[in-house]
Amino acid sequence: MLFLCLMQASAATPDIILILADDMGYGDLGRHGNPVLKTPRLDALHDESVRFTDFCVSPSCSLTRAALLTGRDPLRQGVTHTLPPREHLNRSAILLPQLLKKANYESCFIGKWHLGEGEGYSAHQRGFDLSITSRQGGTVPFDPSMVRNGGPPEQRKGYREDVYFEEAIRFIRERRTEPQIQPRKPYFLYLASYSPHSPLAAPESYIAPYRKALSAQHASYAGMVANLDWNVGRLLDYLKQQGLEKDTIVIFMSDNGGTYGIDLHNADMRGCKCTVWPGGTRAISFWRWPGHWVPRQVDALTAHLDVVPTLIDLAGIQLEPAVAAKLEGHRLTSLLERGDDPWFQGRMLFQHVTRWPGGTAAQHRDTQAAVRWGHYLFVRNRPCADPTGVCRNDKQNRCNGLRRVMNGLNKDIYTRNALFHWGITHGDGWALYDVRRDPGCQVDLAPVRQPVVQKLLPAYQSWWDALYPEMIAAGGDAPILLPKAAKSSSSASQEAAP
Repeated sequence: MLFLCLMQASAATPDIILILADDMGYGDLGRHGNPVLKTPRLDALHDESVRFTDFCVSPSCSLTRAALLTGRDPLRQGVTHTLPPREHLNRSAILLPQLLKKANYESCFIGKWHLGEGEGYSAHQRGFDLSITSRQGGTVPFDPSMVRNGGPPEQRKGYREDVYFEEAIRFIRERRTEPQIQPRKPYFLYLASYSPHSPLAAPESYIAPYRKALSAQHASYAGMVANLDWNVGRLLDYLKQQGLEKDTIVIFMSDNGGTYGIDLHNADMRGCKCTVWPGGTRAISFWRWPGHWVPRQVDALTAHLDVVPTLIDLAGIQLEPAVAAKLEGHRLTSLLERGDDPWFQGRMLFQHVTRWPGGTAAQHRDTQAAVRWGHYLFVRNRPCADPTGVCRNDKQNRCNGLRRVMNGLNKDIYTRNALFHWGITHGDGWALYDVRRDPGCQVDLAPVRQPVVQKLLPAYQSWWDALYPEMIAAGGDAPILLPKAAKSSSSASQEAAP
């Protein structure tokens, strides 16, 4: 019987592994100054990578995932919440694995999907050849029930993230280190963890080193980060042991700002998940390709929207003009290869927390909104006027949390310093900060930078007005289903708050 030799030669087209951590903040790394958390393997990956230090994502989970996989604004695609139906990515959207098929990529998804379930929405129906996830998702951290391509569940033993990374190594082993008969196909592996999202749970061996110095909550959170660090390390070790490093692009990212770790260390930033402050939208973004990219720090304003155009470019794919025209990101190739690209100097990014009650999108246009331009953050963080009371009765809407902060409450979800991290902008609500010099957003520059304000305010309004009809048509203002009514959805069940 004829077997081809093991694939050790450099691949013409790189394999791609994208690891997405859930709710891990920019400050949850030793290399980012965290004085408590120990992250030796991620610190090493930092040192070996091109690091984007001003990489912006959406303020919450589903929105970022939609942008990562489509290269388009999530609002435009109806993704404006983390609960159904507004976490459902429009079925007309074209996803990255579908585009990568033009270069003969095989695609595998493992972990947390959170872009809708049911006919036509699941990962294996959106271009992924293999989808491996766990039933009940983030609510069952141990002994998960695993599902492949929507098939029958398979009970597994152990910690959920350990199982996910075992599946990732198994996928690679079957395609790269076992005898192959079929011609080599490049692969795209999208591994999305649930850690360190709540509920906070990890094997005790990872939590124990933190119990004496931290509260029970913080120790559990730290243990989840430590386990994720270990799992990333063993995946990287496998690539090295098998001689696959130079054939493989590894990307490590986080999906939104920090949560239960922000009171330990937040890289001097104001804000957390579900805010448009810097701490809510600045994400970890490491890109490693040994022998091809020189490790360096890149400070350009980059974003989740850039992942699709970049990977399409690296795969050597020429998109049809109509498809390419819809992409809203910009390829990072020049930044990865040379560290500079003049295009990014004039970039604007628009952000919104969304999560409004169904039917009230128009009233929430200017509630929790922001524009990034260069080193500026133009931001409005205030609750809506709520003349009807609909917003006040919606427990998922962050307007209620902002009202509590306005009334002086200094303890809210994620933090005991809510007056700072969930902080309210004053006056007419719009404020301007230089986030490179002032990541804590303490000095409002709006009174002395009026030309900048006059540039960014109409830009924000034009952005909203342009996408609003598409967002409404795609279901972005639909009433949400509360968690009790969505028990069958593993994505929704773990996202009840904030």
